Amino acid sequence: MAGRSGGYRPGGRPGGGRPGGGRPGGGGRSGGGGRSGGGGNSTPPSDEPEKEQGIEVQGTIVENLPNTMFKVKLESGHEVLAHISGKIRMHYIKILPGDRVLVELSPYDLTRGRILYRYR
Repeated sequence: MAGRSGGYRPGGRPGGGRPGGGRPGGGGRSGGGGRSGGGGNSTPPSDEPEKEQGIEVQGTIVENLPNTMFKVKLESGHEVLAHISGKIRMHYIKILPGDRVLVELSPYDLTRGRILYRYR
């Protein structure tokens, strides 16, 4: 039994140069762990709870405040403090008093929201 007995080989790989690379369980790239083939865009299950959705309502800008904050009067008559969403900020959409906007209210604090869209 001279030759490959599964021990150390000078200049070679440990594990006797087997195609499996000496790993218990066999395969190199094909085989066990890693990503499974197919499945599409499914995300792995996580322990993280699903993000709560905000409540979308329409309103009118009443006042511009510092730091891109706005006072918005909702259709229900309530006034909320709202900031601009990232996409509106990225596209430099100007928001002025009197503009009709779509606001997403926080489910945790109904006096604060985010401006998602400015109507034409």
